[in-house]
Amino acid sequence: MSGSPLPVLSLLETRVLGVLAEKQHTVPDTYPLTLNSLAAGCNQKTSRDPVIEASEADVLTAIDSLRALTLVVESSGGRVQRYAHNLERVLLVPSQSVALLVTLMLRGPQTAGELRLNSERLHKFSDISAVEAFLHELAERSTGALVAELPRQPGARENRWAHLLSGKPVIDEPSHAVAPTSSGDISLGEIAALKANVARLEGEVSELRSLVARLCAELGVSV
Repeated sequence: MSGSPLPVLSLLETRVLGVLAEKQHTVPDTYPLTLNSLAAGCNQKTSRDPVIEASEADVLTAIDSLRALTLVVESSGGRVQRYAHNLERVLLVPSQSVALLVTLMLRGPQTAGELRLNSERLHKFSDISAVEAFLHELAERSTGALVAELPRQPGARENRWAHLLSGKPVIDEPSHAVAPTSSGDISLGEIAALKANVARLEGEVSELRSLVARLCAELGVSV
């Protein structure tokens, strides 16, 4: 199977593979997954792009297709059938590469920096250069590229990467021109830090409001 190119997988098929590989690391006690757990992971609202709504019947159809490619294996025994992925063996790639592919399958195109952050629960890369090394290895495979570097978007500082298991990715064209960033503009890391600070401050404000309301109630003072 690994010697010939894989057929183009659907979004749901890549989502099934991504969820199986993710949950193997994040909830190992419940892995392999039942159909119900797998469907819930596919329809998860967080850490998913795009968010989808698939029925258990849809997921089962995707499982059957992936089993035919030996990308998914079914566990026998027990009262409920369980499913596991077989990505490393079929694709002949190391666990680090699987972590990157899975993150791309679950969250869509990302920069090397975003991939390092978002794949942390699957594999902890020492730095961005390590991520880039595995990405280039996946892109230059003699048996067929599994990822591709996308053209840089207007205003972006870094190129994004996408997996190729569902064929050539469709590039979303921006609806309007974006002014190029300058060296003085804020970085993605700084934006994340600002969001975290805002969330912390909002929490503190909420606690202060509760405290003031409680004190006013004890003193019999109306707010």
